[in-house]
Amino acid sequence: MPRQTMTADQIVRAAIELLDEEGLDGLNMRSLGTRLGSAATAIYWHIKTKDELVRLAADAVWAEVEVPEPGTTGWREAATAMATGMHAMLTRHPWLGQAFGSHLLYGRGKARLDDYSLAVYEQAGFAGAEADRAAATVFVFVLGSALGPAAQVSLTRRLSRSGENPEQQLADTIARSTEIAMEFPRLRERVGTTDYAAAPDSSFEFGLRAILDGFASRLATGG
Repeated sequence: MPRQTMTADQIVRAAIELLDEEGLDGLNMRSLGTRLGSAATAIYWHIKTKDELVRLAADAVWAEVEVPEPGTTGWREAATAMATGMHAMLTRHPWLGQAFGSHLLYGRGKARLDDYSLAVYEQAGFAGAEADRAAATVFVFVLGSALGPAAQVSLTRRLSRSGENPEQQLADTIARSTEIAMEFPRLRERVGTTDYAAAPDSSFEFGLRAILDGFASRLATGG
C-alpha cells in the first residue's frame, strides 16, 4: 500500500488485528508494514512511535463498547449493559489489559465511556465524587475480571514461542496444583468436581450484580 494511499485509520485497524493475534510483544513496525503491504518507514509518516500506535489502537477498541442512549433505560440496566460490553471487549482484545500496565492510554474513545459512566451513576443518585467512586469501582471490577482470560492467552503464546507444548505444560501445571490442593480441606472437596483455580461459571455476572445491589442499598439508605 503506497504511503500516499495509506491512512492512519488503516494503520490502526491493522495494528489491532496484529495485536489480537500476537499480543503486545508481537507488534512491531516491520510486521505491521508487511501486513499493510508497505515499508515500515511509510508508517512513520502517519504515526511516529510504537507507543503512540498502541495508544491509538487502545482508544479505537473502546469505541466498540455499545451503550444505551441516555435516558432510554434505568441506571441499573445501563450500568449492566456498559459493564458487560466492556468485559466482552477486553476479552476480545486481551492485549489491552497488558497495555494498562505498560503504556500511557487516553483518547476520545475512553473519554466517551468515562463520561457516559458518570452520567449513569449520577442518574442513579450519586453526586460529585461519589459518582466517580461508583464508576471507578465497576471499572476496576470489569478490568480485573477480564485479566484471567487475557493472561491465559498471553501465557499460551509465550509457551508456544519458546518451542514448548502449551497444552502439555498447562496440563502438567494443573496436575501439580491439584496434587497440592489435596492437602487443604476446602480445595480437596472441589477437586474432581470443578477446577478450583478457575472462576466458576457466571462469576462476572454474580460480582456485577453484587456491586450494583450494594449501590442500590447505599442509595436507598442515603449512605
